Amino acid sequence: MELEQKEIETRSWYTSYRGELVIHAAKGFPKWARETCEEDDFRHALMGLTANDLPLSVGLCVVELLACVRTEDLHKAEMVLGHKPRAREIAFGDYTEGRYAWLTRFIRPISNQVPVKGALGLWEFRESNT
Repeated sequence: MELEQKEIETRSWYTSYRGELVIHAAKGFPKWARETCEEDDFRHALMGLTANDLPLSVGLCVVELLACVRTEDLHKAEMVLGHKPRAREIAFGDYTEGRYAWLTRFIRPISNQVPVKGALGLWEFRESNT
């Protein structure tokens, strides 16, 4: 899978944090999310994998959080990322009004994906096992 293709994480809340963070797979995979994996943009990104192949409760990769902008101000992303958000990127997030686009830069995958209990919000991730 092309890990570097996703540069924007959409969230319902703003953060002033800037720096490295880990993209973590949730512990659950609800039916609606599994069905989303069958949509064209997602199927293409999964490169032959299915919902059953995806990991749960593990750190996936490290990114650098560069900026956090309101989804209504997504035009500002070009100044940070160096290009306009791609159509496929938009398909991967919830850009409804009142949400936030977290603009990131891929740093590296996490190769040793051991189970890690996540939490809502930002929390400390220990990479001692990677």
